[in-house]
Amino acid sequence: MALQLGRDIKAIKDRDPAARSWVEIILVYPGLHAVWSHRLAHWLWNHKLRFIARLLSSFARLITSVDIHPGATIGSGLFIDHAIGVVIGETTIIGNDVTLYQGVTLGGTSLAKGKRHPTLGDGVIVGSGAKVLGPIAVGDGARIGANSVVVRDVPEGAVVVGVPGQVISRSQPVVGATAVDADQSLSPDPVGSSLQALLARIEELEQLVTGSKGAAIVGPAADGLWRGEDFSI
Repeated sequence: MALQLGRDIKAIKDRDPAARSWVEIILVYPGLHAVWSHRLAHWLWNHKLRFIARLLSSFARLITSVDIHPGATIGSGLFIDHAIGVVIGETTIIGNDVTLYQGVTLGGTSLAKGKRHPTLGDGVIVGSGAKVLGPIAVGDGARIGANSVVVRDVPEGAVVVGVPGQVISRSQPVVGATAVDADQSLSPDPVGSSLQALLARIEELEQLVTGSKGAAIVGPAADGLWRGEDFSI
């Protein structure tokens, strides 16, 4: 347990350039307080002291603004940055060295009992405001962009952006499960790429219709019938 607590502190020191000392991390980081409170609540939950576990998690939510169900399983080195508004459901499983930013929800999509929350592999990064919903699996080293909504499995080392989330392969492979690549500005924009492709296609069709001299080469004749060899779009 002591080794795990020390690894939680080291995770913040390694991933937050604003962290100046271990004393500061222990005293003023609500994300760390939320994780440590959960570790005790989870122990109580596993030892059938579930009402006390829920009381402890409720108290931790009041002082940290992080809602972690005591039934959730969390590995070592979880870093919850800024911590405001993070929600982690009962059957969530989080691997080692995971980073969650503010406003993240690891939630369920079903009222049925059993596994209904996501499983995050080692080294996963979930951006601000992202929602990962349902009993899906997010592979090791995956990165989920800010405000994305993810409802399908994410392959190892992939990046997900958009609503609903679109899986896009990394341009650079992850080296080890603990690699940190949190620069959201580097996330691709599938909507923007689609619009650019659409605009390019419209320009191509306009050139086909008007021709180089501006005279229509494809269009209806005087009798109202379309004639031409290529009507593909």
